[in-house]
Amino acid sequence: MKIRPPRMSRTLVTLALCGALLGAAAPGLAHDHESTRSGHPLRILAYVLHPVGVVLDTLIMRPFHWLGSHEPVQTLFGHEEDD
Repeated sequence: MKIRPPRMSRTLVTLALCGALLGAAAPGLAHDHESTRSGHPLRILAYVLHPVGVVLDTLIMRPFHWLGSHEPVQTLFGHEEDD
């Protein structure tokens, strides 16, 4: 038979730990916004094209790399194992 602490004391300990964690957290600081840099047309285009590039990398390039890293095509493509 296990001896369990009263439910109220567990709740108080949990609240105290949560309060200590929140009190120890440092505030997040952002860098200064430079409207002359972020408003460039190519930066806006990059915001649109970056997710497309990530999807293409994940769906096309990574599977091809995986295929090219196995024999017999590993030797054909000159893939070297990382040490």
